[in-house]
Amino acid sequence: MVSTTAASTYADKDGLRTRFAAAMSSMYRSEVPLYGDLIEIVRETNQSVLNATNAKSQSIDATGIKANIERLTQERHGAIRLGTPYELRTIKRIFEVLGMHPIGYYDLSIAGLPMHATCFRPLRVSSLDTNPFRVFTTLLRPELLASEEARQLSLELLEKRNIFSTFLLNLLDVAEKQGGRLKEEQAETFIQEALTTFRWQSVAAATFDQYQILKAEHPILADIASFKSAHINHLTPRTLDISAVHLRMNKAGMAVKDDIEGPPLVNAQQNENQGTDLSGSQELMIQASHKARFGEIEERGAAVTPKGRELYDRLLQESKRQSAGVTVSEANAITTKVFKDFPDTWKDLRQQNLIYCEFHVKRVATMSSLDLKDGPILEQLISMNIVDAVPITYEDFLPFSAAGIFQSNLQTDNVSKCASKCSLDVSHSVADSTGLEKAMGTKISDLDTWYSAVQMKSLEEVGKILGLNLCELMRNN
Repeated sequence: MVSTTAASTYADKDGLRTRFAAAMSSMYRSEVPLYGDLIEIVRETNQSVLNATNAKSQSIDATGIKANIERLTQERHGAIRLGTPYELRTIKRIFEVLGMHPIGYYDLSIAGLPMHATCFRPLRVSSLDTNPFRVFTTLLRPELLASEEARQLSLELLEKRNIFSTFLLNLLDVAEKQGGRLKEEQAETFIQEALTTFRWQSVAAATFDQYQILKAEHPILADIASFKSAHINHLTPRTLDISAVHLRMNKAGMAVKDDIEGPPLVNAQQNENQGTDLSGSQELMIQASHKARFGEIEERGAAVTPKGRELYDRLLQESKRQSAGVTVSEANAITTKVFKDFPDTWKDLRQQNLIYCEFHVKRVATMSSLDLKDGPILEQLISMNIVDAVPITYEDFLPFSAAGIFQSNLQTDNVSKCASKCSLDVSHSVADSTGLEKAMGTKISDLDTWYSAVQMKSLEEVGKILGLNLCELMRNN
């Protein structure tokens, strides 16, 4: 996007991010053709849900779905795996040009994975509404590798590789001199050069013997250190009905998991993901293969508060404990039973402070004209249809599920062996958000602080319109 004023010869960051996400989707579709079929299934399912919602004369927002078909069609989240602090710092520079910043820390060592992560995404609500593209970005933690041979080999291979073109690095320098922006005539070149960083390279940087050493330590280590790019290992479309997509994928003959990651189906859904392998193998120079790409679909719901997260995680852990060693159908029944302790309506979730909401004035009224009782003012205004409460869409990842999904999409004999032999150095298997921030060279925004601020801003706006200060509005809440 370019404005007509002299100062706006710069590409708009939201528009640039939209173009970049579309270009990445096109690239990934050419590399993994079956991904295109998945996108069509998701699009058809979403349209069916929206048609049904409109037919019932229900507000999309009132159902917790803050989206339309255009936004859903363009929405993706991607995932990349990086090997060194230099790679992470440079990726951060790329994403800054696209208006994406790190938020949330994820310790993946809890799933036996030698890495930690953050998510790069827009932080302004208006930017998220324009295009919510996000990238889950992991960094190798070599100190967690038990094998000294594998650790040294991976570091040597990573030290030699350069996943960024010289032209791209020069453009990043230019952007930083221009206040983090690129001129429109520089934008298309930037997109193409940046895509090279995420493109699949069919020729490995490691020899076959080196690859085997890395894979024996951990399959994900081989994926991080053996190749010449930080290839995007999946893109994830958002669906409004993950169960319907799962059924359609089965009918289309796609290889899908038996079960859907996350909680059982309830009226108020939390954010969960579903993964399936879409690509099979990628060829190396000799007769060998490496499983590098998979497909994933997500159904997003409301952002939970710390209280909601604690309850969710406790129930999820309990359901997993009770489900150990049983069949998928038995596990699903157990999970459904356990999650009966999680409220099933937006009203209950809101009133128990389990989710974040945005509040909006539906009709202006003077407080003196209202028959307010003792008790929570905000809840009375909602019941009087003066204020609307809309659950805030969760824009990030559930830490427990993020680790579990990574693990479940890597299920091989080697992974199981790693888990049983404790191949990670578990004495160092702890969260290290400070270490990730140091590697990246910047602070990571806190998830709960961000969602709380969005909620509070909406409350302040409601108070301003209705002539109430925040203390009055929140009285007895």
